[in-house]
Amino acid sequence: MPRVKSFAPLLRPFAAWLRPLALASLVANVALIVTGAAVRLTDSGLGCPTWPKCTDGSYTTTSAMGVHGVIEFGNRMLTFVLVFLAIACFLGALGHRPRRRSLVWLSVAVGFGIPMQGVVGGITVLTHLNPWVVGLHFLLSIALITVAYAFWRRIDEGDARPAPLVPAPLRVLGALTTLASLAVVAVGVIVTGSGPHSGDRGAKRNGLDPAAISQVHADLVFLLIGLSVALWFALRAVPAPAAAVRAALTLVVVEFAQGLIGFVQYFTHLPVALVAAHMLGAGLVWTATLGVLWSMRERAALPQEAPTSAAPTPAQEPVPAA
Repeated sequence: MPRVKSFAPLLRPFAAWLRPLALASLVANVALIVTGAAVRLTDSGLGCPTWPKCTDGSYTTTSAMGVHGVIEFGNRMLTFVLVFLAIACFLGALGHRPRRRSLVWLSVAVGFGIPMQGVVGGITVLTHLNPWVVGLHFLLSIALITVAYAFWRRIDEGDARPAPLVPAPLRVLGALTTLASLAVVAVGVIVTGSGPHSGDRGAKRNGLDPAAISQVHADLVFLLIGLSVALWFALRAVPAPAAAVRAALTLVVVEFAQGLIGFVQYFTHLPVALVAAHMLGAGLVWTATLGVLWSMRERAALPQEAPTSAAPTPAQEPVPAA
């Protein structure tokens, strides 16, 4: 029976570039937030008025759709970049030696999240930019960023049970900070649904009072910053890894920058450039939050994950007979 040719040589280049590919996937998922913001802030949400086609008779934008069609169609095209990166990451996970099931499944999760995002985006268009569906579309991006970040970081980790690197009270503080960060993002989505930038001049808003919901959002931001600063000081006061201290400081800096943009945009009546920067900041705040969580624990390699060397080590070399 002829021997089946191995696919290992085809997978090897993807495995060699696995970490850069995973980082590119993470960056592209954050970029999707920015391109989505561009669609909404230029009133191009219905630039392609149907889905999955752009118009009833064309999958691509037409000259009749104008610049709004180009912007909306361009945002849709980013999906293909995400799909390419997801497939490349999956092939890299398959070619990784030793092959690790955790990496393969995380790459699959990222891959399946992208068409789900496309479907929710299609529902957004078909519901004429319902603000709650638009919010779900954004939160799904946050979920995809989470999985993409986990995939990127797990490449350099093992698959053993996570071992804490900081005392239990600090882990609780880290969990509370994470919950506050997620609450800030979620309420920020509701604020967006009450504001003027709907994605189309005829799109409905969620009906909530923008000033009231913005105040709730601001209160949560103050809570998040307070928890993050407390976590940073606490990590400095105990024997915590330097990476954890840096991660906490990075989170605090990103939060202050994001908070400054938020306050300026509110009191200058939401100029589109600042709103776009604030949308990017939301993705960066969440990514920095994930960085803090990862820095407070580690995963060792399981015994079967240890790489094997083709040549014997000196301790493994046979002892010559006397």
